Amino acid sequence: MQFDDDAQLDTSEVQDVRGSRIPGGRATVGGGLAGLIALLLGLFFGVGPDNLGLSSGSDQPAATASSLAQVQQTCRTGQDANAKDDCRMVAVVNSVQDFWDQEFARRSARYTRSPTVFFSQQIGTACGTATSAVGPFYCPGDRKVYLDLGFFDELRSKFGASGGAFAQAYVVAHEYGHHVQDLMGTLSRSQDGRTGANSNAVKVELQADCYAGVWAHHATTTKDESTGRPLITSLTNADIRDGLDAAAAVGDDRIQERFQGRVTPETWTHGSAQQRQQWFDQGYRSGDMAQCNTFR
Repeated sequence: MQFDDDAQLDTSEVQDVRGSRIPGGRATVGGGLAGLIALLLGLFFGVGPDNLGLSSGSDQPAATASSLAQVQQTCRTGQDANAKDDCRMVAVVNSVQDFWDQEFARRSARYTRSPTVFFSQQIGTACGTATSAVGPFYCPGDRKVYLDLGFFDELRSKFGASGGAFAQAYVVAHEYGHHVQDLMGTLSRSQDGRTGANSNAVKVELQADCYAGVWAHHATTTKDESTGRPLITSLTNADIRDGLDAAAAVGDDRIQERFQGRVTPETWTHGSAQQRQQWFDQGYRSGDMAQCNTFR
């Protein structure tokens, strides 16, 4: 995956609070058994930590911006995105949101942009307090995506994904799929408390995978406002394979087999490896969000 060297990155879409201290933290997500449970559940790419039953409540104040706001200082162009992991994530956020902005406009609807928050160790959100153990997540309470960049190392080391730049992009695009669902009113369908291979929770996650694929289909043709050219100039078959591999690595069956030694479909919340690959691929091949109706 390559970016246009001359493109200007919009760092206003990323809040970099790495190194900040969270005020008044009372997090119950942490080490030991609670941390392990959070890791197993959170790394499925779910929505906010309140859904894990492991947060301290919605009254937790959000972290304030750090003087170390690195991306605002160092991530200025597509050339930076080609050279640095955090700048690449800024560029992916820009590309994903440019696409959904244009897609909603094409459908005579309005897309509301959502910031991504880079954090380390612990963060306060409108969905409660979370630690890095819960993995990337979208909080509908404040409509923000939260990401500890150290997660990508765990995606390879703990979950056996091959990694690669587009595997990281898939994670971000999946979380913005939840934002799209939130704007369209479908995200709440996952909140009925049910689990299982045919549950709404699984259908919501698979749809977010499909929406990630839809963005990938259009990634090299979605124009960047600063140049009038696509921000992403190259997306190869190898990149897509990395994305599919990451999707499979976080399938419910793969994670259950790896961490508990058996597969229990009645507890699934995100879908199997095969399902996650299938729906990402459907979005990627069709490029049409209408083909992402996992509730049908």
